[in-house]
Amino acid sequence: MDSTRLNRFVGQIWDDAVVPSLVDYIRIPNKSPSFDPDWAAHGYMDDAVKLMEAWARARIAPIKGATLEVVRLEKRTPVIFITIPGEGTEPVLLYGHLDKQPEFTGWAEGLGPWTPVIKGDKLYGRGGADDGYAMYGALSAVLALHDQGVKHAPLRIIIEACEESGSYDLPFYVDHLAPRIGSPGLVVCLDSGCGDYDRLWLTTSLRGLATATLTVRVLTEGVHSGDASGIVPSSFRIARMLLSRLEDQDTGEIIPRGFYVDIPKSRLTQATEAAAILNKDVYAKFPFAGATKPMADDPTELILNRTWRPQLAVVGAAGMPAPANAGNVLLPSTTLKLSLRLPPTLKGNDPIALMRQTLASDPPYGAEVRVDADPFVSAGWNAPELAPWLEQSLMGAGRAVFGHDVAYMGEGGSIPFMGMLGEKFPKTQFVITGVLGPGSNAHGPNEFLHIPTGKRISQAIAMVLADHCAKSSAH
Repeated sequence: MDSTRLNRFVGQIWDDAVVPSLVDYIRIPNKSPSFDPDWAAHGYMDDAVKLMEAWARARIAPIKGATLEVVRLEKRTPVIFITIPGEGTEPVLLYGHLDKQPEFTGWAEGLGPWTPVIKGDKLYGRGGADDGYAMYGALSAVLALHDQGVKHAPLRIIIEACEESGSYDLPFYVDHLAPRIGSPGLVVCLDSGCGDYDRLWLTTSLRGLATATLTVRVLTEGVHSGDASGIVPSSFRIARMLLSRLEDQDTGEIIPRGFYVDIPKSRLTQATEAAAILNKDVYAKFPFAGATKPMADDPTELILNRTWRPQLAVVGAAGMPAPANAGNVLLPSTTLKLSLRLPPTLKGNDPIALMRQTLASDPPYGAEVRVDADPFVSAGWNAPELAPWLEQSLMGAGRAVFGHDVAYMGEGGSIPFMGMLGEKFPKTQFVITGVLGPGSNAHGPNEFLHIPTGKRISQAIAMVLADHCAKSSAH
């Protein structure tokens, strides 16, 4: 491919068409079903689908044989499914999602989750980087190939609307669309992160996720703390005691060994190499308050903590009034929402069963303890070894587009679709990458899309698609 022409084409379509559409997309509060159970009635998800559908239809219209369908299974979130004819019989599947995380608090002045703002090379607002840009980035890559008459394999693009809720609807669509998807030789996912904005980062693993709600109940109603304290145990203290069974309160390490796996040597090596590139940037990207320090001094250990070791986060609480409304009352119950990140290759032991056994057995003081687990446990994923052609292609794309060698690192988040596809197509090659770099803050306040990185990833994917087709033709 002519890299100069590729750069110019992608830059123009992003500036003229992609960014303006993403601005409109950010304005839509289409929260994932877990955060908006009435999503169908509210209609925001349909608004986002219609926006992307119209944009994509206009771009693929000149491509002979290209199709777009909004697939709707009963009582499930919709899926945009695009097919584009190509050379050979081995299709490529490109994946992204359009549902969003909730608003969260702490947005800077002038910014907001549904308020798109462009500052310099950053587009602020919920969902632009996670993962609204994915469909635009994928089609920009495809259109760049057509601009130069470069061949590609048959393409399938899936944009789902349930990823932030664990993709529980997606397996039904994968089965429904299986005859039209075929057996992809390559899967491209644009819903991941990057260690920095200076190079192409390939995600080599993803952690799994188990979520549960821990409720400790000691009374049927609140009572005066002056009367009851010292007699009635605090539900919060009991919850704290139970969490200490699961997590070492001094180190943050998960205690039950059933949540651990042996880390592959290749991933240990990649973590060391990534740490050498990023050094203090492994943790400097986070907005630490005051004199807060990271959980280790060694950046390699920090990378392994966030990619291959189980970690617990308390992400929500109930039963406690806001401080301004808190009277001297011993609370009847405390409820904590727990998010347990799981190693990529954890198999066998049911993590929810182990969590429930750890937290609920033999409760202190005989308190009433309940562990309500989310039914869908998001499995982790470990990428298969790269085929020589793909390793060479990624290296060439990284150098041509970013000016640096490609870098490899696991990610701490979950993309349930990758685990599903890995089991369904064990011989498939994967390119998992994304724009979520330092400061981009997906799920939190001030989320932004780094526009230059979005453009570069579109260019890199175009080059990989071209190389894939060339490889297939050679065989």
